[in-house]
Amino acid sequence: MKVLLAGATGTIGKPLVARLREAGHTVIGISRSATGAEWLEHEGATAIHADVLDRVDLLRAVAGTRADAVIHQATALKGLPVFHRDLHATDRLRDEGTSALVEAAQRIGATRFVTQSFFLGYGYRDLGEDLVTEETEFGQSDRNRAVERHLASMRTNESLVRTNRSFDGIALRFGMFYGPEPSTRELLSLAAKGWLPVPKPSGTVSLIHIYDAAEATVAALEQGKAGEAYNICDDLPVSFSAYISALANQIGARRPAEVPGWLLKPASYLHAMIVDTRVRMGNEKAKAELGWSPTYSTYREGLARTL
Repeated sequence: MKVLLAGATGTIGKPLVARLREAGHTVIGISRSATGAEWLEHEGATAIHADVLDRVDLLRAVAGTRADAVIHQATALKGLPVFHRDLHATDRLRDEGTSALVEAAQRIGATRFVTQSFFLGYGYRDLGEDLVTEETEFGQSDRNRAVERHLASMRTNESLVRTNRSFDGIALRFGMFYGPEPSTRELLSLAAKGWLPVPKPSGTVSLIHIYDAAEATVAALEQGKAGEAYNICDDLPVSFSAYISALANQIGARRPAEVPGWLLKPASYLHAMIVDTRVRMGNEKAKAELGWSPTYSTYREGLARTL
């Protein structure tokens, strides 16, 4: 297939370009910068210079282009989000950006659309010990206005794609990314300096290595069913305290100190994510319908082999 890829030079985009080409697909990558466009051309992709958040610019850039599919992997995160405002640009990419890409998909004749969604769409809350499946309510409204802004953008993103009748729309609800990517590098840097505490109590997260995320995206492009959402995560949900300790251990740093979770409240987004939230996702639907399974079945293998 010929694929228009938004976020082509980002955390998931870079390994995804390689995997798409290895699978025989032609990649047209969207980049806002000349440097990004040069990288895409070097990797054997075609580059389109456009800003996904500028609808007029994007539609002008894709005019005359034909493609079979669109993949939306664009975010604005450059590292570990600490405050709610750190997510605002990504919120815009999930609603305004998705809306513009949907129109672009219709203009270029795409018949498939895969969008990046996220495990936190299930809520910044404690969902208990049971595995969260795709049948669990997604994007449930929250009275916390800061949190609701993020949830609303994720609801909009999925709705725009999964309910569209002009193409087969698929949403991938990724776990928290790790591997050779900015947030993991930032956590490792803090651990090396002894500045990475373990909150107590801590929440529970489902993880996904960025290379496995890229593989799952290709599988969804080829095998995903119209209108469906898929949880994309590894096989072992983990507490943040265990994950942070594993990061420190991986680089030989001293054991992180335990701190009361409430001490992180000034870091509003970080507190909501790693203290308040417990989301243990299950990935059986993706395995069954996409023919995909994570190469790194737990974070232990992923950290040991890639960092």
